[in-house]
Amino acid sequence: MQVYVLVLNKTECLEKLLEKLTESGVHGATVIDSTGGARLIQSLDDAPMFAMIRHMLNPERQMNKTIFIVLEDEQVAVVRKIVNDVVGGLNQPDTGIAFTVPALTVEGMAK
Repeated sequence: MQVYVLVLNKTECLEKLLEKLTESGVHGATVIDSTGGARLIQSLDDAPMFAMIRHMLNPERQMNKTIFIVLEDEQVAVVRKIVNDVVGGLNQPDTGIAFTVPALTVEGMAK
C-alpha cells in the first residue's frame, strides 16, 4: 500500500477531481487546507531576503488543498492519470505536486 499525497495549487479542480476519483472506485481521500512556505514568509517583512523571495513568487495565492489517499499499489497509476487529466498535467506551472510514500501499516480502512 502507498499514501498518495497531492498538494493542489489549482484548487478550482478539486470538486471534479474528487468526483473522478470516486467514479474510478477510489474512496477515502482526506482533504486539508494548506499554505506554501513562500506565503508564510510574507509576514517576515523585517528579513530582506524573505521579502525578495516573496516578490519573485506568486504572492496572491492564498491556500492550497492537500489530499491524502491510502491506495493499493495497483491504484497509484489510475490516480496519477486522473489527477493529470483533471488538472491539465502536473508538469504545467502552478498546478501542484504529487508524491507517494509506502504505507507500512494501515488500520481502520474497510476493504
